[in-house]
Amino acid sequence: MSGGGAVRSTVARARLAARLLAVLSCVLTAEAQLTGVLDDCLCDIESIDDFNTFKIFPKIQKLQERDYFRYYKVNLKRPCPFWADDGHCSIKDCHVEPCPESKIPVGIKAGSANKYSKAANNSKELEDCEQANKLGAVNSTLSNQSKEAFIDWARYDDSQDHFCELDDCCEQLAYQLEYVTKVSYLDERSPDAQYVDLLLNPERYTGYKGPSAWRVWNSIYEENCFKPRSVYRPLNPLAPSRGGDDGESFYTWLEGLCLEKRVFYKLISGLHASINLHLCANYLLEETWGKPRWGPNVKEFTRRFDPIETKGEGPRRLKNLYFLYLIELRALSKVAPYFERSVVDLYTGNGHEDAESKALLLDIFRDTKSFHMHFDEKSMFAGDKKGAKSLKEEFRLHFKNISRIMDCVGCDKCRLWGKLQTQGLGTALKILFSEKEIQSLPENSPSKGFQLTRQEIVALVNAFGRLSTSIRELQNFKVLLQQTR
Repeated sequence: MSGGGAVRSTVARARLAARLLAVLSCVLTAEAQLTGVLDDCLCDIESIDDFNTFKIFPKIQKLQERDYFRYYKVNLKRPCPFWADDGHCSIKDCHVEPCPESKIPVGIKAGSANKYSKAANNSKELEDCEQANKLGAVNSTLSNQSKEAFIDWARYDDSQDHFCELDDCCEQLAYQLEYVTKVSYLDERSPDAQYVDLLLNPERYTGYKGPSAWRVWNSIYEENCFKPRSVYRPLNPLAPSRGGDDGESFYTWLEGLCLEKRVFYKLISGLHASINLHLCANYLLEETWGKPRWGPNVKEFTRRFDPIETKGEGPRRLKNLYFLYLIELRALSKVAPYFERSVVDLYTGNGHEDAESKALLLDIFRDTKSFHMHFDEKSMFAGDKKGAKSLKEEFRLHFKNISRIMDCVGCDKCRLWGKLQTQGLGTALKILFSEKEIQSLPENSPSKGFQLTRQEIVALVNAFGRLSTSIRELQNFKVLLQQTR
């Protein structure tokens, strides 16, 4: 080989080695940055990973498959209250197909929100809900057995007093601190409301993206996270060019905020990261002869979370996912006494399954209480009473706006899961700041001081199930990245 050829060969090998080293460095950096103690709490990521993998994830998956938790009623036709409708996504996987209103049994349409205890009325008369023509890839039809259970739920609920007044926007305020839980009681009464089987409508990549999706998240971050317009979050596609600023000015501003406002931002960022992880983990890889194959997309995960691709922002967002997990985990441990009472059943009409569902839920509560590094919510709103009250009101109004922005999502399936997970987070906040009311619950009678509707219960469990799945999928992506290096 000539001297020039040897030099070129050496240079080529050096470049190849550099590329391999960059890939290896990328993987190791991602892992290294997702370790250690989280900010604003005393919990480390490794403890959460182990706890979720070996205790929570297997059980929460089984619980979500139970009839009580798999059906969620939602109004997907509510107009966006903030800007003109961009039009709904026409991609088939975006759609949610309901049974026609005329075919939905009256007992389901008249259902009330407090569906958690055994019904005294067992009417079995139903109208058949005929299968609607498929409008894409989503199945929201219900079995006759499920319809019977819904009628039983409704007849019990209609005999109960509602525990607070609900406004025309269908938003319910938590007791005392008034956190929005987006119960949507009037949604359930609306002719546009529908029951959706969550197992047949999994959260996954639908192809919904671009300016419409960016606009939703931009509105959430830019207008509802206590941020001045002069500060731009990193990687915002709608922000003006900031030169060499890789987001450090944003985090300098964030660290200067009080704890409560930092927590608010981390909760929203964590929810965003969790949703993105679901899309990466359940991606349409190929479709042959009308048969889709869904699975993890490493390239998409890298684009969204790789520390080099995202200039360090990806790992920060994933840490916020862990922080959100801690918040909702804490809420589950706090609400356990509510469900431990004999007066509370997860009523579906199937006594055997109801008993098994409650036993599994209580088992999960025991696990949540055994976790030894919970977030301390008492550190929030701990200043002077006047300042704390004002801050709580700001917190509530910002969260309220975010829950309403979910009605601006153009993809119905994305809107479904966005509304559910937002309501789940709102329910978790309601629980965390209702400790006194929960501690004083009567054992054998319904409480007037603290109450959860079935909508809130279903949203809480499924929202936490989504977070548990995200952390589990993150472990899977780490393995896949190691295999590709």
